[in-house]
Amino acid sequence: METQNTTTSNGVNNSHTKDNAAKIVFGDPVLCAQFLKGYTDIPLFKEIKPEDIENVSSHFLPLFQESRDSDTVNKIRIGNSEIYLIALIEHQSENDFDMSFRILRYIVFIWTDYAAQQEKLHKGIIKSKAFLYPPILPIVYYEGTSTWSAPLNFKDRVFLNNVLGDYIPSFNYLVVPLNKYSKQDLIEKNDELSLIFLINQLQNSSEFHTLKDIPKEYTEHLTDNTPDYLLKIIGKVIAVLLHKLNVPDEEVYEVTDQITRRKFSMMFDNFQAYDVQETRRVSREEGRLEGRIEGERAGRIEGERTGRIEGEQLHLIKLVIKKIEKQCSAAQISEILEEPLDIIQQIYNIALCQAPDYNADKILKELNSKTVSGFKSNLHGFSHKNIFK
Repeated sequence: METQNTTTSNGVNNSHTKDNAAKIVFGDPVLCAQFLKGYTDIPLFKEIKPEDIENVSSHFLPLFQESRDSDTVNKIRIGNSEIYLIALIEHQSENDFDMSFRILRYIVFIWTDYAAQQEKLHKGIIKSKAFLYPPILPIVYYEGTSTWSAPLNFKDRVFLNNVLGDYIPSFNYLVVPLNKYSKQDLIEKNDELSLIFLINQLQNSSEFHTLKDIPKEYTEHLTDNTPDYLLKIIGKVIAVLLHKLNVPDEEVYEVTDQITRRKFSMMFDNFQAYDVQETRRVSREEGRLEGRIEGERAGRIEGERTGRIEGEQLHLIKLVIKKIEKQCSAAQISEILEEPLDIIQQIYNIALCQAPDYNADKILKELNSKTVSGFKSNLHGFSHKNIFK
């Protein structure tokens, strides 16, 4: 899976993935059928089967002469008729206000090709009364976080449309925004595509915790009913999405291996671990930053060292406060942060005395006072060797 990283040091987001997860979805007939049945609200597609769908992207994309290799074209058989589906994938938060014109170009290319093919079979047919062009459904699958506000009808992109509207091409395209669906909405769909969308909704690695409450029944259904070939496709799609979030290669491999071995519950356990790693990474970075600021203020190497340590201490306290606010016990906090229980317990006890108005600076001051002897020396050593290394 080839990726082009833009920010790998902070682990926040990789926005340039050469292979596109959505293209894989629309390129597979099973996943594409799930999408049309579950996400378009078009009655014609409610009984669609994977065998009704044929991916013809390789024929049309060169004709479109666009640099967008993520778009797909499928030919769908409905009874004795054919429908063309154009799926355009948008990742950016900003709307593409010229989307309707791009779709118009695609439609013209498809109809031109269709007419040429029919003319080869039946010379002169396109000029006959009986000849009809096939319907084309354009769908924009939108992965951005903002609301799609670009005009849905091409006519709205032409001036004087209120006067000459009858003479201007008029068609709508369908927008399916990923952010429209809540986690519960996707879980209730209970299919392989919903799993892909659940992960695709993650914007950065700090959001892995949102997947920790996935119902056991959901993972059991995937384990029992997903065909082997589809497991491999899901693994490939999820690998793309995890690379986008800069999850290390060895951990991506572990997740995809768990998928192919039908260990979905283990996969979600790994996602929780990524969230803990992200929490600890943020606390380390923030602690180091405050330490550098304090050290620069002191103007000496020793001052920088002292400031860094105090910054690390302060951010550990803030992290504990956040967990207390989520009703975690001292033992749970110690396990989550992988820090010594005796240190966490001291912070925990003082913080509870302040509830609900927690003050990290006051807690640090009290911890470093004579009344809690030994904390300062213990935390000095622990902050370098454990969470802030």
